[in-house]
Amino acid sequence: MLEFLQVLASGIAVGSSYALMGLAMVIIYKTSEVVNFAQGEMSLFVIFLTFMVLEFHGFPFYVAFPGALLFAVLLGFFLEFAVLRRAKEPNVLGMIIITIGMEMILMGVVSWKFGADPKTMPFPISPYDSVSLGNVYVSSLEVLTFVVALVLMIILFLFLQYSKVGVAMKATQQNRVAARLMGIRTNRILMITWGISSLVGCVAGLLIAPTTMQPYMMWDPMLKGFAAAVLGGMTSLPGSVFGAYIIGLIENLFGAYVSIEFKSVVAFAIIVLVLCVKPSGLFARHYVKKV
Repeated sequence: MLEFLQVLASGIAVGSSYALMGLAMVIIYKTSEVVNFAQGEMSLFVIFLTFMVLEFHGFPFYVAFPGALLFAVLLGFFLEFAVLRRAKEPNVLGMIIITIGMEMILMGVVSWKFGADPKTMPFPISPYDSVSLGNVYVSSLEVLTFVVALVLMIILFLFLQYSKVGVAMKATQQNRVAARLMGIRTNRILMITWGISSLVGCVAGLLIAPTTMQPYMMWDPMLKGFAAAVLGGMTSLPGSVFGAYIIGLIENLFGAYVSIEFKSVVAFAIIVLVLCVKPSGLFARHYVKKV
């Protein structure tokens, strides 16, 4: 029983990282209906710049980390303005291909500048410090990741539900032309969306970096975050978080009791089964666009 509880705790902990990446991808999809496959590498680029600032320039944490979040927002602004917006009459598939191209470029820049050797990110909380919850032990970093994911989900839900920008993002997704006719600056809304998404992805990357830091570190969290968003519903913030925890729990249970080699495969197999029954995901509502 104790081993089972420990596996559940580990599944919830890893699911928190997937939840943050899922949130970042859902934010962009809710506005533009584009799946941003560059999400992980946008975080990767900011993480390694933060590492350089901390390790080689001696900046303190309280300067480097807020600076990293600000740079992440600016990076999202820049990529939307300089790359996505320049595409001529793009369709959804074309936009996805563009994000894949950005992913390869950012990963190539990081590999060229910093090399493929693993690094160690300086962080105020050690990933090896643990907190005891009865007889179950969870690392302090995992607890922090869980709390941050929960807080960000609540903030983003309130922001999208009740703020003018959040309503404008929904209108932009439903019908961009109609939103523009109603006075919404859709290009500005898309830029803000990419900035917010980049910020959330950066938070996820900074929390993952203390345990593993190399050029391919964000590929698995990004893929699992995307899977979580699809499972919960690409237009549902709570759904993406719930899907992330489902994947984290299934992975750990399958890895502990069946086969560690196939623990990632079974999570995607369950996603396929769920989508065969509910194509929009567990929490998303199917809607028809108004024209």
